[in-house]
Amino acid sequence: MELLFGTDPTNPDSDGDGVQDGAEVKAGYDPASATKVKLVKHIEVNLAKQELSYYLGKVQMGKYLTSTGTKAHPTPKGTFVIANKSIKAWSNSAKLWMPYWMGLKGMKIGIHELPYWPDGRVEGEKDLGHLASGGCIRLGRHGEAKTLYDWAEVGTKVIIN
Repeated sequence: MELLFGTDPTNPDSDGDGVQDGAEVKAGYDPASATKVKLVKHIEVNLAKQELSYYLGKVQMGKYLTSTGTKAHPTPKGTFVIANKSIKAWSNSAKLWMPYWMGLKGMKIGIHELPYWPDGRVEGEKDLGHLASGGCIRLGRHGEAKTLYDWAEVGTKVIIN
């Protein structure tokens, strides 16, 4: 990761500002700049590949397999922002829970972990990598959704193409 940010892997504080490179990245700052330069976070969803990638500045921080909308209920393309977040949101239409919900502004869809029914059954465990949702962007149950939920703030840009 050090090389991607242009920092010195042999020096824990490459820019000499008194803050270690890893702490700066975790806080969203450029670890190669001695002045506090906030890096922009954004998320990209590739519908054709069924992949979600998230970035700090130009550096890809991670990539996850997704399950997006079916042909009958497609995930919309465009640029959106995260409007709201909830650890566990309820879908009135589907009657199931959506963990680590990040709702997209002006839309009735969001990014979330695989949903589950009130009896605990998980929806779509075998569908990652395939069109299967009602339009939402689903992530697996191996910590991906929580990692993204903790990383992204309300207002983070989401590009779906």
